[in-house]
Amino acid sequence: MPAHPTGAEGPGRRALLAAGLGGALALALPAGTAAAAPRAPFGRLGSPADRLTRRTLYVHPGGLGDHTTVQAAVTAAGGPGWTLVLAPGTYRETVVVGPDRTDMTWIGASGDPRDVVVVYANAAGTPRPGGGTHGTSGSATTTVQADGFTAQDVTFANDFLRTDLPGNPGTQAVALKAQGDRSAFFHCRFLGHQDTLYADSTALGTVARQYFAHCYAEGDVDFVFGRARAVFEHCHFRTLLRPDLAAAPYGFVFAPSTARSDPYGFLAARCRITSEAPDGFYKLARPWVPGSGPTAWPSLVVRDSVLGPGIDAVAPYANMRDAYPWQDQRFAEYRNTGPGAAITVPENRPQLDPAGAGAVTRAAYLGDWVPRRPRA
Repeated sequence: MPAHPTGAEGPGRRALLAAGLGGALALALPAGTAAAAPRAPFGRLGSPADRLTRRTLYVHPGGLGDHTTVQAAVTAAGGPGWTLVLAPGTYRETVVVGPDRTDMTWIGASGDPRDVVVVYANAAGTPRPGGGTHGTSGSATTTVQADGFTAQDVTFANDFLRTDLPGNPGTQAVALKAQGDRSAFFHCRFLGHQDTLYADSTALGTVARQYFAHCYAEGDVDFVFGRARAVFEHCHFRTLLRPDLAAAPYGFVFAPSTARSDPYGFLAARCRITSEAPDGFYKLARPWVPGSGPTAWPSLVVRDSVLGPGIDAVAPYANMRDAYPWQDQRFAEYRNTGPGAAITVPENRPQLDPAGAGAVTRAAYLGDWVPRRPRA
């Protein structure tokens, strides 16, 4: 995704993330240190001595589980249908869930996603050990290629800061890249700056249905983007302050790149958008037509949602490239409220009528798949 100019930044997510993990990190300390490890670090979700199922693995950064890293547990979980229970702590690593790890589930043991954080700090412009740079896709902290992936009560983060690579335009830094079909996320957080949540598919002609319920995502430039057929329900999107920019726009919440053959792209329903930035400094969306998929026809519907004053109500959409004007894309709204939803220039805010809105539902987007939270 195109970058904004780089410059000075405030403490960003890294400092806030570290501050918020104090309690979680203490839970990983061995007995006799500042905080003793609890007797049951996995709570009601069992333990290596008392597994939920034969295909359950336990991850604990302090060594009280089967593995100390998430990737080690993913690697050990050969075949479909494994559950990983993640103890509170910070897992500073990159993780790849390959296509053969189907129907895998991750559960944060505490029930609070702030306690379980998978985080790294690669960006598109970060040099790779073998030469070259990571690129946007390679920057992802967690990449999920498998179908049937479910996560609950987990934070996916990329704490790269633009000041880490001063003057480098490769500031895209993905927290999660989800590519599989039937990918579901419940009560999860996605933290980053640019390109935080990459809702994608494995190939241009492949449909990837994804579902996000009661999740939180934050960022600045195109921080929810990609080709997936993705439904967001009861989610909170928060736009960040940009001390490196002197004027609006600071960025864009959504940047869909829906395949032309797919009738459905992104749907945000009963969500809310808040902001750290001044009023009107963010756009709701811009279309992404990537060079690798020039036939894309981006699709986004935002309905029954509350748009805070951070969204530019007069001109909520913008072009990423003038060759693909937002007016030619499949952008629409329905029954939104809040200062950022005020219709002051009607031609800038395409609206669905009731009949059209009746066809824009979770069931229409997800088809025969009904996402279900883990039973644990």
